Amino acid sequence: MTRRRWRRGLQIGIGGATAAVIVTGVAVALVGPARIWSSIAGPADQGPVDFDRLARSPYPNDALACSRGVCGEAAEIVLPVYAAQPDTLLDRLDAVMFDGPLSGDAERVDDGTDPKRRRYVVRTKLMRFPDTLNAEARATDGGTALLLYSRSLLGRGDLGANAERLKRIAVVLEGA
Repeated sequence: MTRRRWRRGLQIGIGGATAAVIVTGVAVALVGPARIWSSIAGPADQGPVDFDRLARSPYPNDALACSRGVCGEAAEIVLPVYAAQPDTLLDRLDAVMFDGPLSGDAERVDDGTDPKRRRYVVRTKLMRFPDTLNAEARATDGGTALLLYSRSLLGRGDLGANAERLKRIAVVLEGA
């Protein structure tokens, strides 16, 4: 193969790859990343969890945060016991999700029938990957315990996105 033919083949290959990236980008822009991920992996909402029987993902694509002593699983993030009542604490969580650091990226997806629980679909900033965040507030002797579980729908790893999300929530809820 001559150098000229090799160079021409390389140019065609690069041009084809560039065209594929542009076509994919246009398709994502027109259809929207939420519909793309739903068509690939199913509904963004992964449903409720039972914190008393929680089975963690075998892959590093989830994170658990709990007040001390309320989670059967080992939590990466230990939350305090909060002074606020359970419904007030979850109202503050709603504020964090919709008016705070996660605003614009979260949607509440539970049916609202259980006042002690919340479920949100939270999307990552860049690629809009859907994650499900489950929350439960439990009255305890010393106040209110909070349990948070965030898990990715797509992939076997999340580059720490779920744990980082729970840490940001914990910081904002400090003193609640």
